Amino acid sequence: MSDDPNEYFPSGATTRRGLFSAFGRWREELLDTDATDGDPADPFAEEEPGWIDPFLSGDDLIAEIHASNNEDGMHIWWLGQSGFLVQVDGENLLLDPYLSDSVTAKYAGTETPRERITGLAVDPALLSFVDVVTSSHAHMDHLDPGTLPHVLAGDAAFVCAAGSEDVAVERAGRQPDAVLGIGDKAVFGGFSIEAVPAYHDGAPEAVGYVVRNGQYAVYHAGDTRRVQGMAEAVAPFGVDYAFVPISGSGVVMDGTEAARLAYEAAAMCAIPCHYEMFRGSTATTSRFVAECARIGQEYRLPRAGERITLDYGAWAQGPVYGPPRT
Repeated sequence: MSDDPNEYFPSGATTRRGLFSAFGRWREELLDTDATDGDPADPFAEEEPGWIDPFLSGDDLIAEIHASNNEDGMHIWWLGQSGFLVQVDGENLLLDPYLSDSVTAKYAGTETPRERITGLAVDPALLSFVDVVTSSHAHMDHLDPGTLPHVLAGDAAFVCAAGSEDVAVERAGRQPDAVLGIGDKAVFGGFSIEAVPAYHDGAPEAVGYVVRNGQYAVYHAGDTRRVQGMAEAVAPFGVDYAFVPISGSGVVMDGTEAARLAYEAAAMCAIPCHYEMFRGSTATTSRFVAECARIGQEYRLPRAGERITLDYGAWAQGPVYGPPRT
């Protein structure tokens, strides 16, 4: 697979993707300049954060999740990295939860340590009440042996990507209830989960998920590059939120590409993820915010442990997203 994401998009100037592709090439040329002493060539470069405390954590976060069970709308909590809890009508679904230090332990003492820089949002044992848990691929921060046995200790259904089921059994300690390849669908309670394309070097089994419950729908991209056909597969679902990775490590989209994917997938609102977890392997939201502003894509920047609510019942007064990040 080529390392040039623009290769996968037509370059005709009259197409939306053509304009994005041309802009991408122009941006790369602009940023490919020699830096003077101490001056970064990248205008989006920012200093890596030190330590980040979750907005809510532990018992406080659990109390809010339980209290929201009786409130209207769809409630979403970012739990760090690519983990989200989605709640609709008292049903709770976890997407790619990473709530341990498994990755830090795995890479300790190596040349590429993964030191956690965001505090743990919640002990995974406190989430054993959830109804569904999903994993998008077999990388440890998406299929975590330090998290899965705890969140699956109750009656939750377990969904994993086709091709990762053997690893899933090893790390979760039980068989998955559904193994999904692209186009496959599973239903648990009010949640309908369908696998959509993702392209992640080193994880050929990777998929994204579109999750619907009633009138609400979200798109969880998992770990992926932005490749032609992805947005087209998601757009017909009419998703409210797109959870898109922005770490830009070469095998995952950066913020610019993530904003474009959400826009082309016709997501009402985009939320970035897969950042602010490991020192030396993170990104800031600057590129994502700049591109969302440029193309007119609605977005939110929740902190780990912060709730966002969408309530169509309040649409006469405008959609309720919850408090913006300050």
